Amino acid sequence: MPDPAVPPTPPVPLDALLARADLGLRRIAGPADPAVVVHWAHTSEMADPYPYLLGGELLLSAGVHVPDGAGAGYFDAYVSRIVAAGGAALGFGVAPVHDAVPGALVEACEMHGLPLVEVPPRTTFSAVARALWQLMAQARTAELRRVTEAQQSLATAAARPDPVPSVLQQLARRLGGHAVLYGPEGTRLAGAGPEPGEEVRTALAKLAEVVRPPSTGRLRTPSPEGPRPPSAGHTRASSPGHRVGSGPDAPAGSPSDLHADLAARPSSASDTVAGVRLVAHALGNGEGFVLGTAAPQRDAGDHTIASVAAVLLSLLTGERHSGSGAGRSSALVRLLLGAAPAEVAPLLGGDRWRVVHGRPDGRAAPDAVTASALGAALGSSLVDVAGEVVRVLVSDGRAVERVPGWTLGVSAAAAPRDWPAADTQAARALARARATRAPLLRHGDRPTALTDLVPPAEADAHARALLAPIEQSPALVDTLRTWLSLHGSWDRTAVALDVHRNTVRQRIARCAALLDADLDDPDVRMELWFALRRT
Repeated sequence: MPDPAVPPTPPVPLDALLARADLGLRRIAGPADPAVVVHWAHTSEMADPYPYLLGGELLLSAGVHVPDGAGAGYFDAYVSRIVAAGGAALGFGVAPVHDAVPGALVEACEMHGLPLVEVPPRTTFSAVARALWQLMAQARTAELRRVTEAQQSLATAAARPDPVPSVLQQLARRLGGHAVLYGPEGTRLAGAGPEPGEEVRTALAKLAEVVRPPSTGRLRTPSPEGPRPPSAGHTRASSPGHRVGSGPDAPAGSPSDLHADLAARPSSASDTVAGVRLVAHALGNGEGFVLGTAAPQRDAGDHTIASVAAVLLSLLTGERHSGSGAGRSSALVRLLLGAAPAEVAPLLGGDRWRVVHGRPDGRAAPDAVTASALGAALGSSLVDVAGEVVRVLVSDGRAVERVPGWTLGVSAAAAPRDWPAADTQAARALARARATRAPLLRHGDRPTALTDLVPPAEADAHARALLAPIEQSPALVDTLRTWLSLHGSWDRTAVALDVHRNTVRQRIARCAALLDADLDDPDVRMELWFALRRT
């Protein structure tokens, strides 16, 4: 975690500020180290600025606090307090108080290793602060541009036929180092970029163990002293010292032991070995994969770039190695090769499924991202966008509940051979839900209905004969069915069918004329509804 005192803007090298010709700044003491960076500028005339500094400042002073006749002791104490507070550099303004930088101040800064910058009379402290913020804004823009370009290249790499090696190669190039993917057992699956030395490789592999969660299929027995942290450097995320079970006698490898270990392990850890920056990211698919990086330096935006790569690799390894992903792929191939839905349904993980039709409450048509979000909310990745409606196939074992921002129609649970009928049920339930402004409606799932009392063949023959005058016009059939289901409401039927209410009136009048029936008669309505239920 970064120091909370450090601002989110990238720091500016002190040399970049000195290079501004319009400021005329000059370093007159302290190390000429290009690694010295400034996080902000602060003006203070306090004799002891320590309580007012956060660290990383360019402290600006005109020497108002310097008493007459101040000697080496005063300046030594003054500079030592700035160094103790973590000040990055001291800028001393020449005029109006002092005609030149005091020699004792120069000696104190040289002795304590604090860069001392002379600010000429024509340059105001406000101009220095403004120049610093301008340089920070430029650095931030460059960082955002670098991160954006890296994200685009990583996404492109993930779409290649060999996505995992391509993502690692792009990541290594963007970081200027080495990237490696470790498997659940700690084995090296793929790598890219210049190979580091043996010491760095060993340390990176150990760092991966710090963040790798154990899976339920490969519980590891911990050693008495717990997993060892990396052998060298300064690890920023420590590994747990021991596992915590549900009691003093909880066996190693028990479920409670696993949950405690998962809670204790960090999602990322960093270390520095032989001058090389090491970082390990646990991939979010829960399968035990770990991404490791080794780079000679740490630039702004590196953590964001590596995090993007970790997300992409989580998706790639999860889809490639998970049973559900393999089952969906196998089911699709078999369907394309002519297999029946009933044959491939077991590959999807269940025997009975519900079809859910969803429509966003806004007027915008759903896109692939919106549809995926609905599928995730319903716990299914079997999603299809069909115009303004999203269709989701949900296992009967999962409860279908309301989803904010969506209107849903849910079918009855159905075996694969009945999926087409379930699709129709979901469509009708959605139309009724929209008409009644209900967020979710389910198709009625009664074990015994009135239609079950009539032999199916006779019921079908009666329905065909009764509806024969309008069967050639699907619009009339759908309008009549919707209108009857909504108890003859013109407005609700218009909403459900996305047509004008006058269109509904015209169609119902046409149905009455073709059927030669009084649609205001409840007996006629009941008989027509019976027939429509058979179609």
